[in-house]
Amino acid sequence: MTPHDSSRWMDEAVVANTLASAARPDAAALRDILARAVEGKGIAPADVASLATLSDPEGLAALFDTARQVKERIYGRRLVLFAPLYVSNLCANECLYCAFRAGNAAVRRRALRQPEIAQEVEALLRQGHKRLLLVAGESYPREGFDYVLSAIETAYAVRTPHGGIRRINVNLAPLSVEEFRRLKATGIGTYQLFQETYHRATYARVHVGGRKADYEWRITAPDRAIEAGVDDIGIGVLFGLFDWRFELLSLLQHIRHLEATHGIGPHTISVPRLEPAVGSDLAAHPPQPVSDIEFRKLVAILRLAVPYTGIILSTRETPALRRETFALGVSQISAGSRTNPGGYTQGEQYDHSQFSLGDHRPLDEVIRDVASMGYIPSFCTACYRLGRTGEDFMDLAKPGDIKRFCDPNALASFKEYLLDFASPDTRRVGESLIAAVLSEMDPSARERAEAMLRRVQAGERDVYC
Repeated sequence: MTPHDSSRWMDEAVVANTLASAARPDAAALRDILARAVEGKGIAPADVASLATLSDPEGLAALFDTARQVKERIYGRRLVLFAPLYVSNLCANECLYCAFRAGNAAVRRRALRQPEIAQEVEALLRQGHKRLLLVAGESYPREGFDYVLSAIETAYAVRTPHGGIRRINVNLAPLSVEEFRRLKATGIGTYQLFQETYHRATYARVHVGGRKADYEWRITAPDRAIEAGVDDIGIGVLFGLFDWRFELLSLLQHIRHLEATHGIGPHTISVPRLEPAVGSDLAAHPPQPVSDIEFRKLVAILRLAVPYTGIILSTRETPALRRETFALGVSQISAGSRTNPGGYTQGEQYDHSQFSLGDHRPLDEVIRDVASMGYIPSFCTACYRLGRTGEDFMDLAKPGDIKRFCDPNALASFKEYLLDFASPDTRRVGESLIAAVLSEMDPSARERAEAMLRRVQAGERDVYC
């Protein structure tokens, strides 16, 4: 059996022993851990377990400040924005926490037709979105997997006076290697798949039917994707199903496996928490709930443990919690989201949705808020389109060199939004932020950024380096 066929690398005993032996670090030990972490080369599992024990205000403040430094050193001050595009809520699985599960009669089922998908994409484009995450329930209409491939083609083909979608990432059920090859050929960016929980017993308790009940088939999907040529992979955990500390250390085992086997780690890590879902008592009462302070702590620790990886924060969280978490290592956020098929043209419908949202604000309001906090809202897709993916991306991200591209590209894509879509208040806040960011750049980076901004101001679009 090859590493692509099993999860033998996932050793629960090692995780449990690491947690059992963890001790709360004293001031000297904490300084030592954080001094190594701030170098941006990652930290050991034992350090992760120690940091997870922190509860005093001084220790948490030091952790959070170190996470901020590492994030800004590698990615700068930009926050990439995207929107999920739900094309279907059909599903053959029985996941007890999910509204889409097959046996949930409370959800009205719907798979968008291709013209309806085009209408959804046009609505998102007219808001200003350039990056989408295509999501489908883990079952397809009668066309089978071809339905998803057609949906991607449809979404890329939509055009408005301000252009089209520049990159589609996908969150789909695990595929075979051949199916992954077909998916890759559509021009996707990142393939995203959450293990939900790495704890096998918990996984079996909450996935009680359908193909998703097969732990091995799901956990080995990133291996098959990489084998098929999909070199940007997104992984994640649904926090609240099991002990968040166990999940964090298990994520690191998964990452080490990917690096050792394929030479690349995940492009992104998502950190959703369980939120209420129609027809699910478990979603309303998480088995091991994660408090807000624990959530902020796990995001900061994750940034120190895997400094090169993008961390995605969704609209499951409230605006207040999102604001508090931006500085702790988050580099991508969804905005103006709907989790029901047809949500952007027909409005949010809870009995179509996968889960309830915490942040209902429109894109423009989110952008204004982000900019007022000093972060650069970015719609950049340059890395995908210039081949800075997989190992090439890792070579730039790990030493922090990706920041040379991130800030200028973020400013150019933000300027485009301000000119084409922003409300007057958002444009005012945004222009002030751009001026402030330029004033802080080194001369070389500022010259490059100013040249790109002039091109956008003159009417050119999709400017990147």
